[in-house]
Amino acid sequence: MTEQKQPQNQNQNFLRDIWYYAIPGDQLKPGKMFAKQLLGEPIVFGRTDGGEVFALRDICPHRAVPLSCGQFNGTEIECAYHGWRFDQAGQCKLIPALNQDQDVDLKKFQVRRYPVREVQGNIWIYMSDQERSDTEPNHPIPMVAGFEDQNYQVRLTMKFDCFIDHAVIGLMDPSHVPFVHRAWWWRTDAILTDEIKAFDPSPYGFTMRRHRLERETFFYRLLGGNPEVEIAFQLPGVRIEQITTNTNRVANMTVITPISDTETEVTTMFYTTIGLLKLFRPILLPFVRTFLDQDRDMVVKQQIGLKYNPPLMLIRDADTQAKWYYQLRSAFAKSTSENCEFINPVKSQVLRWRS
Repeated sequence: MTEQKQPQNQNQNFLRDIWYYAIPGDQLKPGKMFAKQLLGEPIVFGRTDGGEVFALRDICPHRAVPLSCGQFNGTEIECAYHGWRFDQAGQCKLIPALNQDQDVDLKKFQVRRYPVREVQGNIWIYMSDQERSDTEPNHPIPMVAGFEDQNYQVRLTMKFDCFIDHAVIGLMDPSHVPFVHRAWWWRTDAILTDEIKAFDPSPYGFTMRRHRLERETFFYRLLGGNPEVEIAFQLPGVRIEQITTNTNRVANMTVITPISDTETEVTTMFYTTIGLLKLFRPILLPFVRTFLDQDRDMVVKQQIGLKYNPPLMLIRDADTQAKWYYQLRSAFAKSTSENCEFINPVKSQVLRWRS
């Protein structure tokens, strides 16, 4: 057994040139705007009358008033201060203060545009480096396989007061469940069992191979017999769990989005072949909220110790996924800064721990 010290403030920055989960699609109606901070940047999302989604830096280049404070007519955003108008590409289209004989090239006045895509009911945003703001995405958006043309049936979003790394590592931690998530409907005791799981590298991350569940919880039994599970993780913070039983398939996609360096948003959503799942949403959501609340409460406790900047001791094999995350971050950051191919540092192997 080897130990590795991981400074808690290592790589205390955000990955760039990658897709981040932004907002649920149904939160943005045609002709409406929605302002949100992501990675410490102010962004305004909009949906045109034609249904097209766009995202702009939420600062007017004239006097820095947020564009979201103005009006949106379904085509252009009008700044509340002086009426400057910008289209969905961020191009200035009108400056009311100009006289007719004043020849000004409006193309010089541009608001930063962010590439956005809407898939499976979600809006994703490509957060490039400031110096590469015109960079177009060159890799795919995370998607839930088998549900390509479907929207989620259940969704819940919560705020975690921590840097993204601690939310991600808490999400993939395999040994905290019997201690943090002890409940009658999940785990009623802290009896530990041996876990042996095989992992393989996958795009921008790694995947726990599909396997039969040795210990079925209350919710797994409701889905049908002989449940099998596959769990995949990919940068910047996307976890997709696929559960297959004799009669149903359920996918849980959890995405982690940094709001700032001290606040992170965690969104979990479910896709399923169970057509009536929406009817059970009022019953399901309290359980999901309780589960995430338990994780969030532990993150709050963790911040008490982290403020002293202690080295974090990671062990094999229970913390190997956390080590992989840091390695993946470093490899991705290197590939973008040096404009070279991303090389996945994860190798196929079997991990053993008790949980």
